[in-house]
Amino acid sequence: MITANVQKQLVQFQSMLHAFAYKLTGDFTDAQDLYQDTAFKVLKNADKFKPGTNFKAWSSTIMRNIFINNYRKKKRRGVITDSTDNNYYINSGDQTVVNGGERSLRYEEIVELIDDLPENLKEPFLMSYNGFKYDEIADKLDAPLGTIKSRIFFARKSLRERYLQLNGSRN
Repeated sequence: MITANVQKQLVQFQSMLHAFAYKLTGDFTDAQDLYQDTAFKVLKNADKFKPGTNFKAWSSTIMRNIFINNYRKKKRRGVITDSTDNNYYINSGDQTVVNGGERSLRYEEIVELIDDLPENLKEPFLMSYNGFKYDEIADKLDAPLGTIKSRIFFARKSLRERYLQLNGSRN
């Protein structure tokens, strides 16, 4: 008798529970899974529901608790636990060697690309790179502000295109 009443109310509040599940997860598929887990738990614990109390609040609380528990499980999956003596595996990564070879090669490529820029683009670009504001660059180069902004824009665009061409041909 109690189970039939719970089933009836579950069907009655189904759309509300689906909406709540979507609000919690933000994903349609995850929301469906959360609703199914909630419906299962509600039906499994139907004998614990007291007639005359608020079914909507009871089922929403169950859904929220399932969501929180699943979230905590996902967070724990990313944590590495080391059961060896003295945390051997965790501490074994303490000694790392930094290899800056690739970084220095790319830096050299970028410096070469900047050196190849036309002088009217290179100078405002480098000043901007070094922290000067647009109006300060315009004052130092005795050029209109709009011209300075355009030159920096075109310098960036040119560098981006040439860098992609250079690195795209290697891959």
